[in-house]
Amino acid sequence: MSISFQTEARIFHLRTKSASYAMQILSSGHLVHLYWGKRLASDLPDGMVSARATAFGAFLPDSDWQSLMDIGKFEYPCYGNGDFRTPALQIQFADGSTVGDLRYVSHTVAAGKPKLAGLPAVYTEQAAEADTLTILLRDALQQLDVELSYSVLPDYDVLTRSVRIINHGRPCDILKAASAAVDFADSRYDLLTLPGAWARERRLERQPLRSGVQSVASARGASSHQQHPWIALAEPGADENRGDIYAFSLVYSGNFAAETEVDSQSQTRVMIGINPFDFRWRLDTDAVFQTPETVMVYSAEGLGGMSRRFHKLYRERLCRGKFRDADRYILINNWEATYFNFNAEQLVGLAAEAKGMGIELFVLDDGWFGKRDSDNCSLGDWVPDRRKLPEGITGLAQKVTALGLKFGLWFEPEMVSPDSDLYRAHPDWCLHVNGRARSEGRNQLILDYSRPEVRQYIIDAMSKILDAAPVSYIKWDMNRHMTEIGSEDRAPEHQRETAHRYILGLYEVLETLTSRYPDLLFECCSGGGGRFDPGMLYYMPQTWASDDSDAVCRMQIQYGTSIVYPPSAIGAHVSAVPNHQVGRITPLETRGLMAMSGNFGYELDLRKLSDDEKEAVKHQIAFYKRVRRVVLYGNQYRLKSPFEGNETAWIYVRDDRREAVAFYFYTLAQPNVLPQRLKFAGLDPALRYRVEATGEAYAGDFLMQIGLWTPELWQGDFRSYCWHLLAE
Repeated sequence: MSISFQTEARIFHLRTKSASYAMQILSSGHLVHLYWGKRLASDLPDGMVSARATAFGAFLPDSDWQSLMDIGKFEYPCYGNGDFRTPALQIQFADGSTVGDLRYVSHTVAAGKPKLAGLPAVYTEQAAEADTLTILLRDALQQLDVELSYSVLPDYDVLTRSVRIINHGRPCDILKAASAAVDFADSRYDLLTLPGAWARERRLERQPLRSGVQSVASARGASSHQQHPWIALAEPGADENRGDIYAFSLVYSGNFAAETEVDSQSQTRVMIGINPFDFRWRLDTDAVFQTPETVMVYSAEGLGGMSRRFHKLYRERLCRGKFRDADRYILINNWEATYFNFNAEQLVGLAAEAKGMGIELFVLDDGWFGKRDSDNCSLGDWVPDRRKLPEGITGLAQKVTALGLKFGLWFEPEMVSPDSDLYRAHPDWCLHVNGRARSEGRNQLILDYSRPEVRQYIIDAMSKILDAAPVSYIKWDMNRHMTEIGSEDRAPEHQRETAHRYILGLYEVLETLTSRYPDLLFECCSGGGGRFDPGMLYYMPQTWASDDSDAVCRMQIQYGTSIVYPPSAIGAHVSAVPNHQVGRITPLETRGLMAMSGNFGYELDLRKLSDDEKEAVKHQIAFYKRVRRVVLYGNQYRLKSPFEGNETAWIYVRDDRREAVAFYFYTLAQPNVLPQRLKFAGLDPALRYRVEATGEAYAGDFLMQIGLWTPELWQGDFRSYCWHLLAE
C-alpha cells in the first residue's frame, strides 16, 4: 500500500512512484508536516520536529515545545492561537470568536478514491489505482470536525488533497477554507505562475520568493484570463529537464487564491483554495462543506517532468467520457468567416467546401438564435432565428450531416441579454443587488446559476435543441466576469455564498447535460482561455485556448498552457490573414503547424483561399490525421521556449517511443546567422528513426544528444518546420 503509518512515532508516510510526503501527530494532537520530496524507501525517524523557539512566540498551555505555534509546520493551520502566519482555516463561531484549534482524533486508510460531493475531481477506474488517507481533526470546544483527505495515485505520481468541514455545534460561518497548505523549511525557491489577459493567456512568470506574502487570485467569478489556479515552487536553476519542482493545481472554476508566505525565519507556507475575499459560508448544525480538490506534483526532473505528470493524469483521470481517448474532430468554425452575417445557404456552401478538404466537423457559432444580428441582444432566447435558418437548426444540421460532416453548435448558456424575451419575463434571474445598477459586459448580464429554476430552464432549452437535431459538438462559451454578485433568492446571511453556489450550479448543469448526451463532444470557451482550468476539463475534454488565433501569439499561449495541460485539452485553429486580433500576416504553413499542436481546426472562409492554399490545407489535414494520436495522446517535451528567445520548439512522442512529431518555429528573420542543431527529447536511444519527409535515418541517442540541423528559415519572418519520425 502507498500509505503507511508508523504507530510509535505516529508518522504518516505517503509514497508515489518517485515522491514521499510525510506528516506527524505531535503529543499535543497537532498534525505537522515533515517532508515532501524525492521518494524515501525507509521510514522516517521520530524527532524531526525542531525544538528551536523564537522570541515573541506563543505556547498553548497544554502543549510542550513541539507545539510552539509560531514556527510549527502545520498541515492545516488555524487562526488565532499563536500561529501568526496566514491560516488555512478561519471560522466565525456562534459566539463571535474566530479562534480555532484542531487536534487529531482518528484516521482511516482505504483503497480507491471517493468522489467529492458536487465538485469535479480526479477519479479512478479501479480501487487499486489509489489509496486514500482521511485524517479527522476536531475543535472540541466548538464541536467542529475537519477531515483532511489525501489520495495517492502511485502510477500517476501525484497526490490529491481536499477538506470536509462538518459542524456539530451551533451555526457558524466559514471565512476561509483552503484546499491544501504545505509548510517548507526554507525559502530558497522561485515562484512560478501563469498570469495573462484576454488574448494573451498563461504567460509563464518566474520570480524569487521574498519575505511576506506573494499571491495570485481571481475574484471575477471565474478562474480568469488574468491569473491561473496553479502555482509552483522551483529550486533556483531548475529548468525544463532538471531540478526540484513542487506544484499545486486547483480543480475549480471560480474565485481562487494561491499564495506563498515567507516568515521571519525564512520558512515558506504555500496555500491554495477558494478565494476568501467576499466569501462567507453559513454552516448550519450538522451541515457539511466540501472544498475543491488540489492536485500536488513533485518532480525532480524539472518543469518537463512535472508537466508530463499533470498531462497524463488530466488526460486519463480527469477528462471523462467517449472522447477522453478518442480522435477529436478536425473542425471548421464559421465565426471569423461570417461573424453574425450568414444564412443557411452560405453555411451549407462553407460546409461543402470543408468536406472536400477532409474536414470532419462543421461548427455554427454565435448568431443563430433569437434576433441575434450583433452582440447586443437575444442571449437566453435559445430559439433558432428563422430569418437566417428557415428550417431551423434541425434542417441545417441535417443538410450538413448529409454532406458527410458532423454538425456542431455554439451556446452561451450562462448569459442573458437585457434585450431578450427571457430577461423581460424574468429580470430577477440575473446576478444583481437590488437597488444597484446592473453593469453589463458585452451587452449582457449573468444568469444566477445558484437558483434551481434558472438551471432547469437552461437544461430544458438546450435539450430541446439537442433532442431535435443531429448535433455532435457543443462549444460552451462565457464572455464576461461577475459584477454585482448577489442573488434575489438568498437571505442576507447567505449572500456571500453566491459566487461559489454559482459554480456548484454550473457543475450541476454540466453534469446533467454531459450525462444526458454522452455522444457529444463539449468544448469549453470563455472569451477564449478565461476559464481554462481543471474543473471545466472534468466536464469538457478540450478548451479553446485563446481568442487570439495569431500563430506567433499562440507560441507563448500554447507553451504556457502546456505547463499544466495536455495537447488533447488545447483547442487551436488556423485563421485568416491579416489576423483579426493583431493584424499580422503569417505563412499558412506556420499557422497550420501551430494549430496542429493541439485539437486542430480552421476558422476562416475556405472559399476565399487560392487553389494553392486549398491544396496546402488538404495536405495539412491529411498530415494531421496521420499524427493526430501522437500529438493528442503522446508525451510532450518542450525544446525551445518562446519566452527566452527567437525560437520555439516541442516534440510529441508516442508512449512506446516508436513515433514522434517535432514542431519548430522561427519568429523573426535574422541575417548572417549560422544554422543550429535542434536536440530532440523523449526518444528511445537504442532505436533508429526515419524522417518521413527525407527518408534519412538516425539513432535515437544521436537525435537527442546531437540533433538535426534546423532548416534555413532566414528568408522571411514567422517560419516553421516539422519532423515526423518513425522507428525502423
